[in-house]
Amino acid sequence: METLATACREIVEQVLNLSKSPAVVTEENVFQEYDRNMRPYLDKMVGDLVLPGSGLDGLENLEELYAKAEAGKSCLLLPEHYSNMDLSLFTYLVERAGGRGWEIGKAVLAVAGMKLNEMNPVVSAFASAYSRIVIYPSRSIQAMDSEKDRAEIIRGNAINRAAMKALMDKKNKGHLVLIFPSGTRYRPGDPSTKRGVREIDSYIKSFDYMCMVAINGVVLHVNPGNMMDDPVSKDVVRLTIGPVLSCAEFRDRIRAEADAKTSPENPVDKKQAVADAIMEELERMHIEGVEKRKKYL
Repeated sequence: METLATACREIVEQVLNLSKSPAVVTEENVFQEYDRNMRPYLDKMVGDLVLPGSGLDGLENLEELYAKAEAGKSCLLLPEHYSNMDLSLFTYLVERAGGRGWEIGKAVLAVAGMKLNEMNPVVSAFASAYSRIVIYPSRSIQAMDSEKDRAEIIRGNAINRAAMKALMDKKNKGHLVLIFPSGTRYRPGDPSTKRGVREIDSYIKSFDYMCMVAINGVVLHVNPGNMMDDPVSKDVVRLTIGPVLSCAEFRDRIRAEADAKTSPENPVDKKQAVADAIMEELERMHIEGVEKRKKYL
């Protein structure tokens, strides 16, 4: 199986020559608007990998969510996460779904970890094709030594404060804010990578509406190390867009259920309970999507 570096060598060379993506994330550049000159290259890469039959179910849900965003409501997209190409797949398939898909794809604003900018210039160039707010992942900060890594912890916290300020400024201006609730790609054989991160509860608390998104089909496979070494394969990729949900109603219901289960001897982490409920619903949607996808194979 070819790797991303070999299968897309020409595109890699072209995007590197065009890239204006900052190599270092600072408090001043956490919001990074998509580079319209870069998008055609990413679209071609995805278009070469997805097979006929690829597409999405539930466009009407996405259009309903977008209408709410246009009306000034804050709206979340919560997709499964299988590869570093998930955002590219989502925008590519949505923009070609008909209806208002083209507008919706351009309205997506991703919350992205800073390694996409700083890890590799090619990865950074690819990421610049999409509008994003860059954060310093909390799990990275938590893994640091409070003394030895003090300067980096201060930097990470400063970046995250700036990112949250940018998010508050953008969330009611017609964007669909896309966040991967697992915080990392799913790695087969490691179920912990499919567990939701506690921080997703804070996002749901501060947004009005949300849609979950199941992804069936993989064109870029997780491989330890550099993204450019990830193997690629052609596949039928189907997205399932879940119904529009009130964030407050969903969160209140899950937290009430957690309260009912908690006791002094067995306290329940309500933030984690919300994250777990998101991932459970995504898994249910994914299983349903497996059956729906069969008719396109």
